[in-house]
Amino acid sequence: MYIQWVCYEPVIDEDVGPLCPHLFYIGRELHTLWRWNTISKDHMINDEIRVKEVRLIGADGEQLGITPIREALQIALDANLDLVNVAPTAKPPVCRIMDYGKFRYETQKKEKEARKNQKIVDIKEIRLSATIDEHDFQTKLRNAVKFLGEGDKVKASVRFRGREIAHSEIGRKVLERLATETAEISSQERAPKLEGRSMIMILTPKATT
Repeated sequence: MYIQWVCYEPVIDEDVGPLCPHLFYIGRELHTLWRWNTISKDHMINDEIRVKEVRLIGADGEQLGITPIREALQIALDANLDLVNVAPTAKPPVCRIMDYGKFRYETQKKEKEARKNQKIVDIKEIRLSATIDEHDFQTKLRNAVKFLGEGDKVKASVRFRGREIAHSEIGRKVLERLATETAEISSQERAPKLEGRSMIMILTPKATT
């Protein structure tokens, strides 16, 4: 069997996007199919499938059994659809007849929509001091509440200067107070822990029901 594909200028289809006429030979017969112009890297399709026989699934999901590759390609051609290798490691490989261009187009639309709706969680940092005054603490608290309310995590840190490191429990109390003040909307992903001259705590938003 000899198959040769030739691609010409694409046209635009409202449902599946850019389509291109493909001229190809099966034996000495010349055929034309309109196909999506983007070549898949996820599946082998049509003449990319280089095996003698396949386990064939029809366009409606029916099991057509083990079929010679030439016959499977002809069935796909007669239906103006693609032959797609959906299980290349099977013995023999499993191929399905489908409109692969439309399948890829709809899959990419769903993936794009899912990415658009996905919330990216950022980590916002709030720096406090062991000797922070009440006004500054309330400012930091409001910022923490704002970040948590937007769905972001909060990394709260206290930097110890000079001999303050000898009284790190003071900084711990500052962080624990922040955790207590935001307890209704957050939980501690990481309890206050001393790292070098800083004590760090991470708060994460509580899941909303």
